[in-house]
Amino acid sequence: MRVVIQRSLQAKVKIDNDIVGSIDYGLVVLVGFTHNDNSKKIDEMVNKIINLRIFDDENKVMNKSLLDVNGQVLSVSQFTLYANTDKGRRPSYIEALNNNEATKLYDEFNKKLANYVKVETGIFGSDMQVELINDGPVTIIIDK
Repeated sequence: MRVVIQRSLQAKVKIDNDIVGSIDYGLVVLVGFTHNDNSKKIDEMVNKIINLRIFDDENKVMNKSLLDVNGQVLSVSQFTLYANTDKGRRPSYIEALNNNEATKLYDEFNKKLANYVKVETGIFGSDMQVELINDGPVTIIIDK
């Protein structure tokens, strides 16, 4: 499981110019799954995301978590996080989990996140446009 998290002042995801998910403040989470991912890894990732201290405190030090700031999550599935560019010019996506299994894990991931924070999503497998104001900018990659 791989995520790219971006601290965001606001963000939205659109499909065919229709907004399908939006947040005011929190994290944009791009999430991809690979073959050995499971519920345990999802639990670990959710725990990491909600408790990662990457939001500013009153002294402008990154010392607060998503929970501390009552932040929200815009979760967007992205199989291209598992692109392999070692050979040639066309990335290989063989390490990305197939759609059926990845959809199940993505839904589980979002449900577990929603136990702690408001979660908005894109639509799995759709051609989406993501707009965000990256705060900082702060962008972090996490592998489990």
